[in-house]
Amino acid sequence: MAHFEARTPTATARNAVPLARAAAPGGLMPGERRETVAEQSVPTHAADTMAYQVATDIRALRAFVSAAALARGLSTERVELLTLAVSELATNTLQHTTGGGWVRLWAEPGQLFCDVVDQGPTRAFGRSMPAADSVRGRGLAIVEQICDEVAVLTSPGETAVRIRLGL
Repeated sequence: MAHFEARTPTATARNAVPLARAAAPGGLMPGERRETVAEQSVPTHAADTMAYQVATDIRALRAFVSAAALARGLSTERVELLTLAVSELATNTLQHTTGGGWVRLWAEPGQLFCDVVDQGPTRAFGRSMPAADSVRGRGLAIVEQICDEVAVLTSPGETAVRIRLGL
């Protein structure tokens, strides 16, 4: 059974712990709410995946994410933000875990999802940006700032950071 942690501005997912800032969902009628990223199941539409093992794979991973997101209708500006977020998460995987990881990207109506999956421990979100003179520690804070929603999904032997951006 997977454990989900997420935060949205309007509703918290079932069994969820607040983690990340999220932009207000657009285009919804009063009383409607969009599923939170943690409530979103495995992709119902075609997903693209790519594995990464070493630091030299990150350049190809960025190109993969950019191309897949553009093909699904994400604006150029938002593609750059998604690519930065995935790059930060994949870099954390390579710095803090063994065995590399993989990325899965898919779109649902009006939104794009991306999972960055590895075998590392649950990430601690909800931190403020480190001091200007800090050498490290900005990656997860950056991801929280530039994505509409961020969630951590855990299952035995696997941790996924799921990010969502509106199309």
